[in-house]
Amino acid sequence: MYSENTIPLVVGVTGHRALRPKDRAVLSAAVKAELQDLIRRYPHTQVILMTSLAEGADLLCAEEAAALGIPLIVALPMELSVFEQDFSSDGRNALRRLCSVAEQVFTVPSAEPVSSSMPYRNFCFRQAGIYISSHCHVLLALWDGKEGTSGCGTAEAVSFALSGDFSPDTGLPPRSAANALVIHILTPRDEESAEPAGTVRLLGDEPAVRKILSDTDSFNALAESAVISERHLLPDDEPDEPCMRRMEQVYLAASQISADAAKQYRRTLALLAVVGSALTMAFLLYDEAQLVWMILICGAMLFAGWLCHRYAVRSSCQQLYLECRALAESLRVQLFLRYAGSRRNVPDLLSWSQREETAWVLAALAALHIGPVPNAEHPIRECWVEDQKKYHLRTEKRDAGKLAVSSRTVRTALLISITMYVLAVLFELISGGALLPARIPVADAEKWRTVLKIVLGSISAITLFVANYFGKQSLDRSFSDHTKMARFYAVMSERLARCGQTDALLTVLAREELIENGNWVSYQRDNTPDISV
Repeated sequence: MYSENTIPLVVGVTGHRALRPKDRAVLSAAVKAELQDLIRRYPHTQVILMTSLAEGADLLCAEEAAALGIPLIVALPMELSVFEQDFSSDGRNALRRLCSVAEQVFTVPSAEPVSSSMPYRNFCFRQAGIYISSHCHVLLALWDGKEGTSGCGTAEAVSFALSGDFSPDTGLPPRSAANALVIHILTPRDEESAEPAGTVRLLGDEPAVRKILSDTDSFNALAESAVISERHLLPDDEPDEPCMRRMEQVYLAASQISADAAKQYRRTLALLAVVGSALTMAFLLYDEAQLVWMILICGAMLFAGWLCHRYAVRSSCQQLYLECRALAESLRVQLFLRYAGSRRNVPDLLSWSQREETAWVLAALAALHIGPVPNAEHPIRECWVEDQKKYHLRTEKRDAGKLAVSSRTVRTALLISITMYVLAVLFELISGGALLPARIPVADAEKWRTVLKIVLGSISAITLFVANYFGKQSLDRSFSDHTKMARFYAVMSERLARCGQTDALLTVLAREELIENGNWVSYQRDNTPDISV
């Protein structure tokens, strides 16, 4: 049993309606084998089959999935009563039976404006193909491999997945060969076929998609054991839609995982700063004070630094911190858009860099936002805009405090370094004979000189490492971002109060928040814990 705070692996289906009777057994076996392979490879991830349940390949795949206990999502091209008119009596019975046990049954929204050059029924099937290919991780295509001519068939659905060969009203299609995998199961439609039915080919960038699925499974493993708070993101304690409930649960899991990883990341930075300072002091004592045994301490500090760095790399704490925060923030935007009644999809609004840097997040957003168009509009000025304004003002104040501590610490250390340098110069001028004979001779001058060198070097090193620790948190940039975003939300709050909750304002809100989060992730990526600290 999979928890609601995990990301499902969505397998979309496209295929021919007319299957050769002699091929059914081998096609069923191939579909079953591919579904079982996904279940085996990704043990922490629930596999879900999304299909339109058209007669032929769709029904065949749905029957195999149901036999394996895989949940079904039925994305209909049109209302069920209209859709089933083309079915045979047996097909209609299978359609109704599978719809009755499916997790969700809904009519897909249109991604394109209605075309006058295409019959309306064909247009509906085309929109179903676009929807399924845009919201799945893997597309199962029972296809003869030939070019399509109708604009709404299996060949077109494969093209939607691999090249985004359609024009959404906002942004770019989220799917491409770089982040989609098509499992092509050869399904001939005539007697002439160079290869036997059931032959499997993989289309798209398989290594990239396997990485997406592996990252998704790793997140789910953490989400399963995460301690999730009982708080809710939306004003309603229980969202009334399945996809909103799951999105909220995954949001809470991603937020918790990100917070835990952030603590690990900052602890690693602090440990590296301490180890670097201790290493410098130990080396100075070895070199200047001739404490030979300090070379062992140097070795111990080098080993400790290596362990810290290895821990940071193996735990991927920085990557987990940033990517789970990117997922949580994107889900929060999607939740509020849907809560407001908007049909905007966050994957369509992400920048190209965000799509490239966190492909598994893009896929997660698409997989989680499956369902009918929003059925209600709720006001979001207080719960989204005002709440975010308060958050940024609060965090701006917190970062201002951290900046003050950072500045005081570095300034104090620098002042002590300068003071020690002045003392060292005075010592050399007065007692060390740097320029003139010593005016106030001091016994064991070399001993005092060594002490000054050690203290001066150690304080300088500590200053460097402390500055590096604070610098890797990008406090200046973070403070500036919170200041700008607090002003932005103040302006948007006033606009919403004056103009109302328009789709244009909601899109601006979503896009600006996604851009701000993308910028934050981008500059935080440069602050990788490294041994040079």
